[in-house]
Amino acid sequence: MSERPQASTLFFVAFVVFIDMVGIGLIIPVMPNLLETLTGESVDRTAEIGGWLLFAYAFMQFLFAPIVGGLSDRYGRRPVLLITLFLLGVDYAIMAWAPDLWWLFVGRLLSGIMGASWAAANSCVADVATPAERGKYFGILGGAGASGFVIGPAVGGILGSFDERLPFVAAAVLAISGAALGWFVLKETLPTEKRRRFTIARANPFGTIIQMAKTPIVLGFLGIIFLMQLASQSTFSVWAYYNVLAFGWDELQIGLSVALYGVLLAIVQGGLTGPAIARFGAKATCLGGFLFAIPAYVLFAFAPGSWAMIVGIILGSFAGLSFPAMQQLMTERIADDAQGELQGAIASMISLTSIVGPIVMTGLFGAYADDTGLFFPGAPFLLSVAILFVALGVLRWNLRRIAVPVRA
Repeated sequence: MSERPQASTLFFVAFVVFIDMVGIGLIIPVMPNLLETLTGESVDRTAEIGGWLLFAYAFMQFLFAPIVGGLSDRYGRRPVLLITLFLLGVDYAIMAWAPDLWWLFVGRLLSGIMGASWAAANSCVADVATPAERGKYFGILGGAGASGFVIGPAVGGILGSFDERLPFVAAAVLAISGAALGWFVLKETLPTEKRRRFTIARANPFGTIIQMAKTPIVLGFLGIIFLMQLASQSTFSVWAYYNVLAFGWDELQIGLSVALYGVLLAIVQGGLTGPAIARFGAKATCLGGFLFAIPAYVLFAFAPGSWAMIVGIILGSFAGLSFPAMQQLMTERIADDAQGELQGAIASMISLTSIVGPIVMTGLFGAYADDTGLFFPGAPFLLSVAILFVALGVLRWNLRRIAVPVRA
């Protein structure tokens, strides 16, 4: 394997991440109408059902990300990526056809399993990029995902105006076409001599965490990622409800604000992460992201007007510098035959916050957004500030334990 990243390989891996996020985004605009059609329930009830669908997706991704990562360490990245991408397309086709709600749940369960390919995709970067370049390319993958999340809802909204199942068809075609393209473009990145035996004892969230605990610094970073992603659940869960209640935003304003964040995050992670790490180092870049994240959530919590939410979005996008820099620091300390296992552990941590975060954040919003007691709908964002301060403290402690920049 050459020291320089293979352009075609990394391009396709970024394309896989892009497809994953486009597929998720495509179905967001039509899910309420589809659920109403399938169940005949009112909007409030379908919102609850939608929450359980999100739970099903996140829970399966939590369970299967280590398995997918472990399989990629054993059999290589190429077969795992191509098979999961193809089956993801089949899954979207099932959801396009789903005659009732239970089939839709089956589809979301399968989506969570196949969406765990994120672990194998990120492992490709660890395989082909030098340790010093990994943060840059992890950032590019993050930017590709952010771009997909911007484009997906827009296209899904347009297609959904013709037929509420058409976005699922588009997602299926996109995923299956991507798998077909990958058959010709994607080269294997993990040499046979660097592969390891697959064991279910290691290929599960708890076994993976136990394995990562053998490298305490990596375990510390996993804890930081969990806290960061848990804090971000406030925006994912209550953003629309908060801005409708506080500032009277309509659907267009909410959609444009999400698109703005996606565009800025794509620019920051895809274009600025590499130069920031090269100029300031991975450790300083990790810390720098928190200097933007904490003020952003303070603005969200106490926003005097819509302008403060926009300023918060701009600041918050620069927080995206931290995650790729931490990925670089972790991959430097994990053996070559366990990079997929590491990425599976990261994916499980992120999925775990998607399981518990929405419940916590929406519950807190509901408690302080009604007419009873203190009225403070920004409470979830203030909780995020507290969580980020804890994460910053853990990060500073973890960085002080790093004695050498690169694993021997």
